Amino acid sequence: MANKLKGQIGVTTENIFPVIKQFLYSDHEIFLRELVANAVDATQKLKALAASGDLKDELGELKVHIELDEKKKILKVIDEGIGMTEEEVDKYINQIAFSSAGEFLEKYKDQIGSIIGHFGLGFYSAFMVSKKVTIETLSWKEGAKAVKWSCDGSPEYEMGPSKKEDRGTEITLYLDDDSAEFAEKSRIEGLLNKYCKFMPVPIVFGKDKVINSVEPLWAKAPSELKEEDYMAFYRNLYPMNEEPLFYIHLNVDYPFNLTGILYFPKLKDRVAVERNKISLYCNQMFVTDHVDNIVPDFMTLLHGVIDSPDIPLNVSRSYLQSDANVKKISTYITKKVADRLEDIFKNQRQDLEGKWDNLKLFIEYGMLSDEKFCERALKFALLKNTDGKFFSFDEYKTAVESAQTDKDKKLVYLYATDPEKQYAFIEAARQKGYDVLWMDCELDSHYVNLLEQKLKDTRFARVDSDAVENLIPKEDRVKFEMKEDERYDLENLFKAVLPAGKDYYVVGDNLGADSAPILITQNEFMRRYREMSALGGGMNFYGSMPESYNITVNMENPLVAKVWNAKMAEVAPQGELPAEAGESASDAEKEEARKAREEVRKAHRSDVEAFAEGNEILHQIVDLALLANGMLTGKALSDFIARSQKVVSDAYLN
Repeated sequence: MANKLKGQIGVTTENIFPVIKQFLYSDHEIFLRELVANAVDATQKLKALAASGDLKDELGELKVHIELDEKKKILKVIDEGIGMTEEEVDKYINQIAFSSAGEFLEKYKDQIGSIIGHFGLGFYSAFMVSKKVTIETLSWKEGAKAVKWSCDGSPEYEMGPSKKEDRGTEITLYLDDDSAEFAEKSRIEGLLNKYCKFMPVPIVFGKDKVINSVEPLWAKAPSELKEEDYMAFYRNLYPMNEEPLFYIHLNVDYPFNLTGILYFPKLKDRVAVERNKISLYCNQMFVTDHVDNIVPDFMTLLHGVIDSPDIPLNVSRSYLQSDANVKKISTYITKKVADRLEDIFKNQRQDLEGKWDNLKLFIEYGMLSDEKFCERALKFALLKNTDGKFFSFDEYKTAVESAQTDKDKKLVYLYATDPEKQYAFIEAARQKGYDVLWMDCELDSHYVNLLEQKLKDTRFARVDSDAVENLIPKEDRVKFEMKEDERYDLENLFKAVLPAGKDYYVVGDNLGADSAPILITQNEFMRRYREMSALGGGMNFYGSMPESYNITVNMENPLVAKVWNAKMAEVAPQGELPAEAGESASDAEKEEARKAREEVRKAHRSDVEAFAEGNEILHQIVDLALLANGMLTGKALSDFIARSQKVVSDAYLN
C-alpha cells in the first residue's frame, strides 16, 4: 500500500459519532476498558495460534502497554497480539452496520440499553473522549504490511502505510479538551485498577508498573487452594473490611460457564450493611458491581466476584439483559449458597452457631424474599433462646411442644426482642416452664409472620404482649366481670394519670395478689404490623395509627384494691343518667337528651380524675409500670423520683 487512501466509514448516516457519544455508552470512562479488552483479545488470539502451530514467529513476552503523555494529552494502548492487515482494518474498522442514525434512534429509543453488544463498537468508544484517533497495526500473517488508520471523529478516515515494525496494534488517542481528566496519571491508573485488575494478560502502565494479576483466585481449582488463600484474596478485594464468615467457590462449565468466589460478610451492625459488593467479570474483565439482575436481591448482601462469559451485555458491558442464561445462573448461585449453608449446619454446627448473630439477617432476608431458598433454609436456619442455646426448627419443636401447646393444639413460640428490658416478662414465662426465643433482628416482625405460614399449627407471641396466663391459654378462662359503671370508672381513673398522646385500653382482671398491680402490654397483632409498616411492608395504614397499649389492672393486688376502695369511698357514684329520647322524639330532642346524659358522665368523670390526680399510690403504681416498659420520661420521670424519695424518707425517718 504505497499511497494513503481516503474514504468514508461504511455507515449510511451523516455522523454516527454523536450517536456513540450520547447513547451507546453509559459512562465515558469505559473507553479504556474497551480498548484494553480488545488488546487482550488480540493477545489471547495470538496465543491460540501459537498453541495450534499456525504461528511460526516467537511469541515473546506478551503484554499490553498503556502510555500517557500528560502535557500533550495523548494516551496510547499498545499490544503485541495478532494485528490487522489492510483488509481487516477495512472490514472491522471502516464498516459499521447501521442503516441510518435517525432510523436507529427511532427504532430503538425505548431499549437503547438492551441492543448494544451486537455491533462490535468497542473501538469506537475512543471517540467519546478523543478529537482524533489513530491505529498503527502489523498483522502476524507472513508478508503482511503495516497499516496506519486515522480519523478525527467524522465519517472520513485516512488509511496508508505505516513504519511500524513490530507485530501488534498501537492505538493513539488525542484527548478532547473536555476530557482532560483522562490525561491525568492518577485517573488512568484508577481506571486500570478498576477494570483491568484481573485481566489474563499483563497490563503495564508507564515504564514498568504491572496493574493486574493474570490468574485470579476464582480461576484456580478449589483443590489447589487453602483457607488462607481465600482470606488473603478477600483482604485484597476489601482491605478495610473485617474477616468474612464463610466463602463459596463457584465453578461450573455446563450448561453455562461460571466461576467466582462469594463471601458472607458480618452483618451484625445492620446500619452499615453494604450492597453492591459483588463484582461481575467477563473473562476476567470487570463489568459492573450492580448484579441485582443476576442474583436474587438478598444475595446482594454477599461480597465477592462472579465471572461468566455467558451473561449477555450491551456495548458498554454495563447493563445486563434478561434471558434464560441469567435466570439459570441466578438459580444455580442460590442453590450453591443453600448447599454451602446446609453443609456447614451438618458438619460445622458449632461454627455456624458462633457466627449466627452475624449471619441471621442474611438468612431471614433470603427466606422472606426467595421461596426456593426458604424451603432449603428451613433445614439449616437456627433459633436462639434467651439462654443463648441454639436449635433447629425440628429440635425446638421437640423441646417445647409439651409445655407450649395451647388449648387449640397450636404450638406457641414465645420470643423477646430485648431480654434486658423484657426481663420481668421472661422470668414470668420461665416460672411457668416456658422457653423464650431471642429475636432481635429488624426483619423479625416479617419473619415470624412467614414462620407462622411455614410451620404447621404454630403461633408466635412476644413475651410482653399479654399476661403470662394469657400467652399460652390451656383452657377457657372465666372472664373477669365488672359492672358497666365500674368499668367506666376504672378506665377514667387510670387514663387520668397515663401519658397523653397514646391510645389505652383499660381492663380489670384477677392476676393474683402477688402479681404486679398493673401490666402494660401491646397487642401482638397491632405491634407486629406497625413494625412491618415501619420497615416498608406495604402496611402504611398500621404505621399511621397511634400507638396503643393494653392496661391490665390486677384487681387482686393489695395496692390496687386500696386505691379502688378509696375511690369508692371518696367519689360519689355517678347519678342516674337522664332517660334517652324515645324513637318518636325529634332530632333536636334526641340531641338534647344526649347532651344531658353526657353532662352527667362528664361531671362524674371530672370527680374521678380529680381523685386520681391527688392519689399518690395510683401515680406510683402507674409510674412503676411505665418505668418497667421504658415509657417514663421527662417531667413524669422526675416527679416519680421525687415521690419515691419522699416515700423512702417517710418509711425510714418517721
